[in-house]
Amino acid sequence: MKRLGLLLLAITLMLAGNAFAQNVGDNSVYFVTYYSNANTAGAPDAVVRIVNDGSGYAIDGDFAKVGVAGGILNAAIYVFDDSQELRSCCACPITSDGLLSESVNKELTSDTFTIHGEFSRGAIKVISSSSSDPTNPVPYPGLRGWATHIEATTNTFPAPGPGHAVNVKEAGPWFVDETALADSNLSMIELSNLGTVCGYGLTLASGYGLCPCTLEDYDF
Repeated sequence: MKRLGLLLLAITLMLAGNAFAQNVGDNSVYFVTYYSNANTAGAPDAVVRIVNDGSGYAIDGDFAKVGVAGGILNAAIYVFDDSQELRSCCACPITSDGLLSESVNKELTSDTFTIHGEFSRGAIKVISSSSSDPTNPVPYPGLRGWATHIEATTNTFPAPGPGHAVNVKEAGPWFVDETALADSNLSMIELSNLGTVCGYGLTLASGYGLCPCTLEDYDF
């Protein structure tokens, strides 16, 4: 009985070890963050940085490439304004262990579907994708990202005009912080909506709204 107990213990530990090995890291494919005080006089620029962790480029026992060909993944990026409207989108390639840096002012908000409305704050969504087409993202794990945020240290409250609500206007001086992109749940509806709305925007805007991609390993 003692030997049987030791055998069962060994099997349990082996299974637990295999389960742990299979769950090291995570398989997140969808990330969100925000930007604030973009395109604001006197405020510094924010940057979204994304790396390819190399997990999409594996070598099996026969030294054959498996996973994503060449290890290239694409950061499918979708930029919204504070009215929840998609304003630009793109899919930027990142090779295994490579770094992509996207300027919020110079790239993510520089070429948009429409020039109307304020564009100083909003949401940024990123899909780790094996597709280079932002209108048809194909989730594939392997990207990790961070973003800097421009925070104001003072707020001014201008008096409202007749029939107008009070607007809060952020003002400097400014400070910068950085956080990891938040892991999020990517539903099939969200995946379809992001690709579809991106496609509509690029078509209706005759190509405007396709955010440019920085050369890999170039930083701001």
